[in-house]
Amino acid sequence: MRHPMFPAASDSNRLRLFSGSANVPLAQEVARYLGMDVGPMIRKRFADGELYIQIQESIRGCDVYLIQPCCNPVNDHLMELLIMIDACRRASARQITAVIPYYGYARADRKTAGRESIAAKLVANLITEAGASRVLAMDLHSAQIQGYFDIPFDHVYGSPVVVDYLLSKQLPDIVVVSPDVGGVARARAFAKKLDDAPLAIIDKRRQTHNVAEVMNLIGDVKDKTAVLVDDMIDTAGTIAQGAQLLKDKGARQVYACATHPVFSGPAIERLSSGIVEEVIVTNTIPVPQEHFFPQLKVLPVAPILGEAIWRIHEDNSVSNMFK
Repeated sequence: MRHPMFPAASDSNRLRLFSGSANVPLAQEVARYLGMDVGPMIRKRFADGELYIQIQESIRGCDVYLIQPCCNPVNDHLMELLIMIDACRRASARQITAVIPYYGYARADRKTAGRESIAAKLVANLITEAGASRVLAMDLHSAQIQGYFDIPFDHVYGSPVVVDYLLSKQLPDIVVVSPDVGGVARARAFAKKLDDAPLAIIDKRRQTHNVAEVMNLIGDVKDKTAVLVDDMIDTAGTIAQGAQLLKDKGARQVYACATHPVFSGPAIERLSSGIVEEVIVTNTIPVPQEHFFPQLKVLPVAPILGEAIWRIHEDNSVSNMFK
C-alpha cells in the first residue's frame, strides 16, 4: 500500500531511503508505502570481517532515512548502522534519520548491580557521534531511552496493527495481562484500545538474565481469554511460564502478543508447545522460515514506519498517529 498523499520519489522532494542488511524486506515494504525505491548501496565484508559501505547515488542536501533493526547478530548490525550513518554524513546529507525498528541493548537501560555498563546509553552515544540527526524507533523496551539522546527522537508503536488483528477475531471476554510490573503501562494502554478490557498483572521475580520465575497473579482470568502483552519475546521463558500460570488460574485461552520476535534459544520449542493459542508479533525483526510454527502470526509494521517517515519529512506531527 502506498501513502495516498506522497508523490513519486523525485529529485525535488529530496527524500532518500536506504536499508542495512538486517531487514531488507521491511525496508522494501516501507519504500513501497512511500511510492519510492530503496536507494542503491554497496555493502561487503572484507576477509578479516570488516564492513564496507558505499552509497551509490548523490545524497548531497537530501533527507536520508536508514532502516536497520539491531537484531541478531546485534553487534554486526549496530556497526553496520554506524558506518551507514558515517557514510551519509560524509556525503553531505542534509539530515540523517536512523530508523531502528528494534533497538538493541535496550534492556541494559540502567545499573542493577555494581560495576555494570548502561549499554543502551552507550549505543545512543555511538549513534549520535556517528552523525545521526534524528532517531525513529519502535516500541522501546524502556521509554526513558529517548532521554539518552540529545537529538530529536520519535517513538512509534506496533500496537495498532496487533489491536486491529485481535479485534477482527472477535475474541470473547478479553483480559489483558502484563507479564511483569514494569509492563503495566504498556498493557494498560493496550487494554484501553481493546474496548477498555480489564487488566491483570503477573508478579515475576527474575533470578538471572533470560531466566524468569512466575510467582503470583494479580487480577481475575477465570473463564476469560487472556492476552499477554510484551514488547519482545526473547527466550519465551516469561511467556511460557506466564501462560501456564494463566491456564492454572482458569483462563479459557491464552494469546501472546509482542512487537519484536527476538526468538532466542528455546523460544520456538516453548511457543509451539501448545501452551498459547496464538503468538502474534510484527516484522520489526525478520523471522527465519525455520522459526515459523502453526501458532505464529506475523503482522506488517511498514505502514506505521512509512507514515512516520512521511510525517517527519513533511514536518507534521508523529504523535498524532496514535491519538
